[in-house]
Amino acid sequence: MRIAVFGTPEEVAERLADWIVERIGGQPGRPALCLSGGTTPRRLYELLGAAPRRDRLPWARTHCFWGDERCVPQDDPRSNFRMARAALLQDVPIPAENIHAVPVDRGSAAAAAAEYERTLKRFYGADALEPGRPLFHLTLLGLGEDGHIASLFANSPALAETKRWAVPVSGQGALDRVSLTYPALASSAMTIFLVVGERKRAALSRLCREDPALPATHLHSTGEVSCFADRAAAAALAAAVGGD
Repeated sequence: MRIAVFGTPEEVAERLADWIVERIGGQPGRPALCLSGGTTPRRLYELLGAAPRRDRLPWARTHCFWGDERCVPQDDPRSNFRMARAALLQDVPIPAENIHAVPVDRGSAAAAAAEYERTLKRFYGADALEPGRPLFHLTLLGLGEDGHIASLFANSPALAETKRWAVPVSGQGALDRVSLTYPALASSAMTIFLVVGERKRAALSRLCREDPALPATHLHSTGEVSCFADRAAAAALAAAVGGD
């Protein structure tokens, strides 16, 4: 995993936004982005949704998906979709049919996960993921303080899933969730971990040591993997990895 360390969260967001524009801007076909939720990527989304970066991305051809979602209405403040829409999608010329939100209104997390998997397979054009043909062009991941990614938490049965692309997740607080599984998340030409803040320092250090107790450690992407981190999160690593 390539690690790029910058001084502040703002610098991280700006450099990552430029990196995405460079890598996705000239992408042919239908670029597929797997978005992350939470608060960390908000500033990144705002930068991508504003000129001049907005105008250098092929929004008319781009498709957006989510790595996970809470089972709440789409206008709920806890919704990952709501955050991405407010920070990015409402400000870019992306067709509505290219925005593939998790269908949280299907009555249960299991039903939502099953339908989302069908959506992913229709987009991909096959029922099985093929080596050398990634599902996503870019997957953006956060890193929980406990080392979880998407809604793949330690000791969750979802960690053992090798066939399904999306699964229901319960037992993590009061809300049920839907999460993509390791096979779906790993099927990406480029995977980016976005990690900022002192509270993520221990988790990032453990990930770089490949601590097997962390769910993030067991993501084995089929493409290139990078981490964009600020100095607070990467303090223990900065001397070794330097910065860009």
